[in-house]
Amino acid sequence: MKITGVTISTMAVPNGPPVNTYYAANTYIVTRIETDAGIEGLGYTMLVGGMGASAVRAYLEDSILPLVIGADPLQIGAIWQAMYENDRGLRKKGIPVYAMSAIDIGLWDILGKAVDRPVWHLLGAHNERVPVYGSGGFLSYTIDEIVAEAEAFRAQGCRHYKFKLGLPNVAENIDRVRHVREALGNDMEILVDANQRWDVATNIRVGRMLEEFGLYWYEEPVLADNVQQCADVAAAIAIPVATGENEYTRYGFRDLIDARAAQYLNPDIHRCGGFSEMMKISHLAAAYDVKIAPHLVPELSIHVLAAIPNAALVEVLAGSPDDLWEHPPTIADGHMAPPDRPGHGMTFSADAVKRYTLD
Repeated sequence: MKITGVTISTMAVPNGPPVNTYYAANTYIVTRIETDAGIEGLGYTMLVGGMGASAVRAYLEDSILPLVIGADPLQIGAIWQAMYENDRGLRKKGIPVYAMSAIDIGLWDILGKAVDRPVWHLLGAHNERVPVYGSGGFLSYTIDEIVAEAEAFRAQGCRHYKFKLGLPNVAENIDRVRHVREALGNDMEILVDANQRWDVATNIRVGRMLEEFGLYWYEEPVLADNVQQCADVAAAIAIPVATGENEYTRYGFRDLIDARAAQYLNPDIHRCGGFSEMMKISHLAAAYDVKIAPHLVPELSIHVLAAIPNAALVEVLAGSPDDLWEHPPTIADGHMAPPDRPGHGMTFSADAVKRYTLD
């Protein structure tokens, strides 16, 4: 089998309320990988808020496609390594790995379709379903909006909910958590996300003040570039730290593990290197008994979580569009099950392609 072409398109997909008060839309760079066997693989990467999307597309067109056309799509490891080693003058962080991920995801889709199996079977089936955590609660939300969002997830059986911290007045953040805990009671786990907004001293101060509320995790306390500072926070507070959504490849996650910077890792399959690299990251973490709770993209992340022993949670973002997928992922009793369709099982709905495609 040979790759005969790759069609690239851009989709701007609006978010629903109240998430759209913070991010109006996300941009998808979509790759459709064509083969001489008539099998097409769908790959894509999503850029939250759309920032950097044109650069990802340009890197795909200029640096990745010449490597891919004519290759055997079933030799996924060889193609991944060729993409990784192609340009030794550009470190594989950010834009290049977004682009690589879009190809890798499409290749695994081809492999699954070629052997008529879902990707999670090929990766090594381990879990038939994974607990969901509801995610949202941006700083633009009122406390009432946070509670309403959490209650909506609870109605679906979810027992984990995450919202944002980072208001300039520290006391307001503590008050925010207190009100949410009082409203939800103790039968729902609360996760908080600082989104890289504070320095080490502030995070330690906030983390210690929040210990009484029994939080499940404290996410991304400092700038993602500073692994040691994240480790400093993790060592100083009793709440488990989570991070990794802005890290890339096994090498970046090795550094997080070596520094003991987090008890939960949050790789994003669109950013970290696709299915191939997310599995390597997950197995590396398993050797240290570190849990995996991926960032966003539940429709793809569920395949990896269903294939590893150290799966924690799958993230579902409130306000995600309900018309994007032909077969959208579903929540049943607070859990998500991986699809049983060949490949990764995801297809953009015809209506979404028509409405949201820019070019």
